[in-house]
Amino acid sequence: MKILRDKKCLITGAASGIGRATAIATAKEKAVLFLTDINPKGLEETAEACRKIGATVIHHALDISDYKAVKAWAEEIHSAHGSLDVLMNIAGISIWGSVENLTHEDWRRCVDVNLMGPIHTIENFIPPMIQAKRGGHLVNVSSAAGLFGLPWHAAYSASKFGLRGVSEVLRFDLARHNIGVSLVCPGGVDSGLVDTIKIAGIDTNDAEVAALREQFQKRAVPPESVAKDILRGIHRNKYMVFTSLDVQIGHFFQNTFALPYEAVMHFLNDKIHSVADKQKNRKE
Repeated sequence: MKILRDKKCLITGAASGIGRATAIATAKEKAVLFLTDINPKGLEETAEACRKIGATVIHHALDISDYKAVKAWAEEIHSAHGSLDVLMNIAGISIWGSVENLTHEDWRRCVDVNLMGPIHTIENFIPPMIQAKRGGHLVNVSSAAGLFGLPWHAAYSASKFGLRGVSEVLRFDLARHNIGVSLVCPGGVDSGLVDTIKIAGIDTNDAEVAALREQFQKRAVPPESVAKDILRGIHRNKYMVFTSLDVQIGHFFQNTFALPYEAVMHFLNDKIHSVADKQKNRKE
């Protein structure tokens, strides 16, 4: 898939962050865009930005965790436009917290949006791609938390490790149909998730948490950089797509030297628990 001109590309999570940046980057390659997001206002803004570039855009606001809504839109698209060429699962939410603070709803929402959402689009858009026999490409955006056991990421990692597993299987299952698969594993990205992240049991407006967020944003890459990496992965039919060197190096050490990886995970765990303990002490 070296050329995206006139290719039909569906992008979820297009209202902001990586999704919006990828939609705009794909529009610049003259693709035909099908955009969706749960946020109608942000989605409309992205669609308008892509149209100004000259792209053909069809957009529809929906919650990808709603299987019936995804299925209905897929039927509408296939009836009017035929099968897709590229499916990019970018939409996601971020909920952190220690296991004793995570609610059942936290676990359920992470899995419903980050794992079942992509599964819903895969169910409804990949089989018609197979039947069309034109090949294509599937992009699933996982996370560094889909590679590493980061502290307080149990619910989030459940969804992102799951998506990694789905991608690993489809990487081989879809090869016979000439459909490539890219698993994108971003590290720090200065996207909307930074401001909307929920940490169960923690006040995210706390000064120390705000300071950690500021440190994170200084090291984070912009969504536009991630978008370039995603499109490069499609063009080169690359499976594992890293968007920052730290995650790539961490993945190497994780698979080569277990002890340093475990030491870093313990350090990070101690660090984040220290923040929680200080906040708890201030409240008492």
